[in-house]
Amino acid sequence: MYDDELAQERSYVHGLYSRLDELRAEKVEQLGDVRRAKSMGTHQNRSERDAFAALYENRLAQLNAVDDKLVFGRLDLDDAQSRYIGRIGLLAEDLRQLMVDWRAPEAGTFYQATAFERMGVRRRRHLLLQGRNVKAIEDDVLDHTMLVDGEGLQGEGALLAALNSKRTGRMNDIVGTIQAEQDRIIRSPLSGALVVQGGPGTGKTAVALHRAAYLLYTHRERLQSAGVLLVGPSNAFMKYIERVLPSLGETGVVMASVGNLFPGVTATATESAETAELKGRLAMAQVMANAVANRQRLPREDVRLDVEGTRLVLTVKAVRRARDKARATGLPHNEARLTFVKTLLRELTEQLREHIESAGAGNNADRSYLAEDVRSSRDVRVMLNLCWMPMTARQLVGDLFSKPEILEAVTPGFTPAERRLLARRPGAPWSESDVPLLDEAAELLGEMDASGGRVQASAEAQRKRDLANAEKAISNMNQQLEDSGVDGILTAEQLADYNVVGEASMTSAERALTDRTWAYGHVVVDEAQELSPMQWRLLVRRCPVKSFTIVGDIAQTSSSAGAMSWEQALTPFMGERWTMEELTVNYRTPAQIAEAAVRMANAAGQVVSAPKAVREGEWEPIVDHVAVSDVIAQVVSVMPEETAAVGGGLVAVIAPASMVQATAAALRAVYGQRIGHGAGSLEQDIVVIDPHEAKGLEFDGVIITEPAALLRGAGGRVGDLYVSMTRPTQRLRLVTSEPLPAGIEK
Repeated sequence: MYDDELAQERSYVHGLYSRLDELRAEKVEQLGDVRRAKSMGTHQNRSERDAFAALYENRLAQLNAVDDKLVFGRLDLDDAQSRYIGRIGLLAEDLRQLMVDWRAPEAGTFYQATAFERMGVRRRRHLLLQGRNVKAIEDDVLDHTMLVDGEGLQGEGALLAALNSKRTGRMNDIVGTIQAEQDRIIRSPLSGALVVQGGPGTGKTAVALHRAAYLLYTHRERLQSAGVLLVGPSNAFMKYIERVLPSLGETGVVMASVGNLFPGVTATATESAETAELKGRLAMAQVMANAVANRQRLPREDVRLDVEGTRLVLTVKAVRRARDKARATGLPHNEARLTFVKTLLRELTEQLREHIESAGAGNNADRSYLAEDVRSSRDVRVMLNLCWMPMTARQLVGDLFSKPEILEAVTPGFTPAERRLLARRPGAPWSESDVPLLDEAAELLGEMDASGGRVQASAEAQRKRDLANAEKAISNMNQQLEDSGVDGILTAEQLADYNVVGEASMTSAERALTDRTWAYGHVVVDEAQELSPMQWRLLVRRCPVKSFTIVGDIAQTSSSAGAMSWEQALTPFMGERWTMEELTVNYRTPAQIAEAAVRMANAAGQVVSAPKAVREGEWEPIVDHVAVSDVIAQVVSVMPEETAAVGGGLVAVIAPASMVQATAAALRAVYGQRIGHGAGSLEQDIVVIDPHEAKGLEFDGVIITEPAALLRGAGGRVGDLYVSMTRPTQRLRLVTSEPLPAGIEK
């Protein structure tokens, strides 16, 4: 019977892949037709052509991304119908439904139905694919009348096969093995902020990614144009998860680490925990406001200015009056500057007019040129800039931290020690904690037109010239058409538009990534417990409607700027508009390792959630006590044993940041190119990283060096060590020259 069922499923799945190939070929042909079309017609026609090209490209990308394990389930229902569940929905040419998208409401029972609450499902079948072929099937029989003699309930095989598979350095989706509590969270309503709290291995990241895909499917009309932003803790993490959403049928989500959320800036600098904590305080928002106000200056005394040989006086009183008027507009600094400049230019122009008239030049002459004389005066331009300089965010923050006199002026409540933490050399690279400060500065400064409006004026003048040329070009053409009995219907505006070189078409996601002011429809934040108050302030600015999925584990907080509770993190920004769900099952970490990590955290005074592990491992945590000079040598020595134990799977050495380079060099000297180092090396056989880079990742085996040093480096917080201990799916080894932190060993 099993062989017959397997053959039947193989035949059906073959048909699904054939249909997928047909749709791909159809989109390739449609896209080719659009691209071959000549660039003719009206501006509207070209826009429509670009829109169709983008539509076909997006659909083709989706069809290409879902090839692996296209279909993974089948439901047999009480009404004798069968329903196949896959990564996307598929229809036959006659519009028969061949496969249901996993996010569709009618697919929800695949994850939610149980023997106690069948929800109309008689049998849930898991299809295990290898390439395009069904290699095995496994049934959960929910209706006992379907059971035959000797057949029992099954169903854990698909989940355990996924849990026990080797890691590749890339995250796999769990769409075929989503569990009921995970599915309930994934399908939660869109509005408000949803916190998903879960211990290590509970699938928090997978839930967050699948929820992003679900929300885009369910609320397509609302979210497609605004977009969804997914924020992770590091570039290594973003690389680790980058293939998941495309495999779920979504290609338009904006993905960025916290250090990449300000367009044009990539945070590369490292800084002390004390500096990061200080920059993360909400008090820094007032510091940035003070820094902007500091650039709206009054001269110490009245200033004499030369305008075409005439001496004018710019008084302190006039500058103060112009500054007050500009500030009263409520506009950002660079935009309010226009009011400031116009006010003083009028004042100085009136002075110049009075000088000329008092010299006996008469009162009826045309004085319109005087305003331009004042505007173009070098003395006037210099003084206006000294009083109210237009600035970029990078200029403002760079000057703030590199010029002690400015830093002291705008931080009246700070101690000298705190100012020393903030000080940096001019031109130093940006750090992750600088990004929210840059964003705050940009918000306060507004857009800067360095040309003083000349760019816009030039564009308007060019448009007038284009229209004039177009009118001349079509005058004879329309006359010839009319002479031939055809109305001349081409307008100058149409011809001018046709000759304009348009911007390259961009998706909403691409535009959002380059636009700091973009307002997203939803934001997903992973490892959210690490965020500082200023980073939360940045993210809430990115989503004014405060629609968030917030994923993390307070027990894993290791950043000195991070939160000790969700209330502390969220209440200042969300008020009471957030709810919390908790994941309670550990799918990744073997019980022996998970229990050791919990014991360590509890012994250190940290209360942690202890999700139940679904499986026992083969090994208790292994501990090597060695001399301090032998720690790295011991790692090199035991590496063959560790790689063999996990069957050649992925092994990570997680070390204090100060030991990473030396450890990687020692391993590379013996094992060569198999060794990877840092965030960009997760596809190597062996990778050496620090605890920060390890956040959110998983490995078959883990070796931790100097665990006591990880506790000290995090200021006594257990987050770094707790995270490191809970990364392995099979085996954990600790190499130490110091006594182990309490609780690890029974």
